[in-house]
Amino acid sequence: MIHQQNAELERPAEASSAVASDNGLRVMLIVNGVRSPVRIEPRVSLLDALRERLHLTGTKKGCDQGACGACTVLLDGERILSCLTLAIQCEGREITTIEGLALDGSLSPLQRAFITHDGFQCGYCTSGQICSAVGMLHEFDDGVPSAVTQDLASLSLEFSDEEIKERMSGNLCRCGAYVGICGAIRETHHAGATR
Repeated sequence: MIHQQNAELERPAEASSAVASDNGLRVMLIVNGVRSPVRIEPRVSLLDALRERLHLTGTKKGCDQGACGACTVLLDGERILSCLTLAIQCEGREITTIEGLALDGSLSPLQRAFITHDGFQCGYCTSGQICSAVGMLHEFDDGVPSAVTQDLASLSLEFSDEEIKERMSGNLCRCGAYVGICGAIRETHHAGATR
């Protein structure tokens, strides 16, 4: 399934705290539970703000065109492509990167499953794959259909290999670790872990 940018990326209705100056806008980003003021130009992508301003380099710049999924992060729990999202659109919203998925310093169940199932080789796409999988598991659990969902009227979806592949199709792995990626996602879902 191709990533769909959140239709509600527009700024919240309340007044913005962004402050303009000669050095750009001062924007408050909430990343992995930490409020971080950054000074940026309005055209700076969330990806560049994360990597260059906040030094969170786990989120990767692959194609920088929204085609590969390496830059996937979670915005208010939904997966988005950070290379296509302006940082100022995310002010005051909860951004979760790969660095924020660990629980109390321990890898999340999904991260551990990726290791167990060899869900990566070079690792470049892995952070985007994992963040996308977290969002995908939430979408599936919420009953959001995909292009391969057979019965849209049914309240229960079948967590099949076809569903996993379709829902993760916006994340490319040039090494071809798809079997391990699907295995890790399947194990995490069956264990009832959402992250």
